[in-house]
Amino acid sequence: MPDIATLILASGILLLLGIASNKLSTRIGVPVLLLFLLVGMLAGSEGVGGIDFEDYSLANAIGTIALCLILFDGGLRTSLKSIRSVWKPAAVLASLGVLITAVITGLAASWILKISILEGLLLGSIVGSTDASAVFSVLRSGGVCIRKRLAETLEVESGSNDPMAIFLTVGLIQLLTGAVAPGPALLGLFLTQLVVGSVAGILVGYGGVWGLKYIQLGAAGLYPVMATALALLSFGLAAVLDGSGFLAVYLTGIVIGNRRPVFHRGILLFHDAAAWICQILMFMTLGLLSFPSRLMDVAGVTLLIAAVLILVARPVAVFLCASWFRFSFHELLFLSWVGLKGAVPITLATFPMLAGLPGASVMFDTVFVVVLVSALIQGWTLPPAARLLKLEDPEQHPTPVTLEISSLRDIDGDIVDYYVEPGCRAAGRTLRELQFPAGVVVALIARDQEIIMPQGRFQIESGDHVIVVLRPALRTQVDQFFSRPSTSPEPEPGPEPKAESEAVNNSSIQNRPPQNP
Repeated sequence: MPDIATLILASGILLLLGIASNKLSTRIGVPVLLLFLLVGMLAGSEGVGGIDFEDYSLANAIGTIALCLILFDGGLRTSLKSIRSVWKPAAVLASLGVLITAVITGLAASWILKISILEGLLLGSIVGSTDASAVFSVLRSGGVCIRKRLAETLEVESGSNDPMAIFLTVGLIQLLTGAVAPGPALLGLFLTQLVVGSVAGILVGYGGVWGLKYIQLGAAGLYPVMATALALLSFGLAAVLDGSGFLAVYLTGIVIGNRRPVFHRGILLFHDAAAWICQILMFMTLGLLSFPSRLMDVAGVTLLIAAVLILVARPVAVFLCASWFRFSFHELLFLSWVGLKGAVPITLATFPMLAGLPGASVMFDTVFVVVLVSALIQGWTLPPAARLLKLEDPEQHPTPVTLEISSLRDIDGDIVDYYVEPGCRAAGRTLRELQFPAGVVVALIARDQEIIMPQGRFQIESGDHVIVVLRPALRTQVDQFFSRPSTSPEPEPGPEPKAESEAVNNSSIQNRPPQNP
């Protein structure tokens, strides 16, 4: 076994290779998960790295913890407004859609691989869910902004469909091992997973909101750590009580993220970094588990299964489940093509290995190849598919470059440093011409080495740093004034700003000590 220094060295090298893979992914449009997996494969026993790793139990533990933090980060960024607007189609796709996908794929796998129907359904369940981070990283790297309702449906569906795939996988494994009988016992398992996971997630979420608000930790770095502890608590509590830990941690993230806790921006930044580390670690670990020689043995039949999944199962599920919710034909086609697979299927493929099911290694290799095919074919074609189907949203525009100063107090206000880029809407205009809405005050402007106390007649120039005090609810509206040029219409001017003393309490500003964002 290598010593600790060698392990640390290898970890640092793999993380750097993962970061380089992400940069390469952005340049050539390949899904980053595919490159992470390839790096892991190259580092494995049959690659140039020569690392001998076949510990499925450890890989499952790493994958579970990583998915816990990734789902928590996804929940923190999922707005209740999005959920309210698309919860019906997203919920149907995340439950019935996963079931239909699993059944069609499973029946095909049973026939193609000459295995039992239950084993085929198990394989179909493992590959039934869609990966949220994979979908949106591909769209962002391709420079595509799709219609808002479509994007929100994908976000909520892909963020909430993992628990259904996990339940089906666990339930079928228990059927195959004789741990549970079909019928009421299996239904009871599903209801327990759903109810206990939901209750645990919501209770821990609201308890965490209270703790983040009223417990004065003093150090800014402890708030993200406390949020992480809440995520692990939520997952562990639900799992110990036989509920869905993944559903619980996702709901905890939603509750905390939408209640804007103290040091909210710092918590988001911390968990964004944690999610990236988890993705790199998880994909590379799963890549280490693979053996290219074994993958080649199942490549032929796996391509048939992948074709059924991509071209038949997912489209049938989407058209049956989403046609009732006023999506256009082009939107349904795009939803059908966005069944991109990620880390969850490969992590779930370790479950049959741990249960000791016969043929589990073939199932793992099959799932691995399915994920690679999905990432390569669907991932590479998502941006052009959105453009071909004319689903881009020209009204969306890039977020301006900002620096947010966070607070260790619970104050309903933000201080944001906007950098004025050349050609943005604010450049070349006076403050009076911009007419920010009430509740927004330009506190000062930094230009070169000079600090300027602005007045209504002062003209903003590109290169300025504009320090704005605003209510959090107005953040999106103010962002439009400092966004880069796009085809979206000019923001409607708000009413004349109120006096500064009415817009924000000066004592609140003083209670917001600068923190590193």
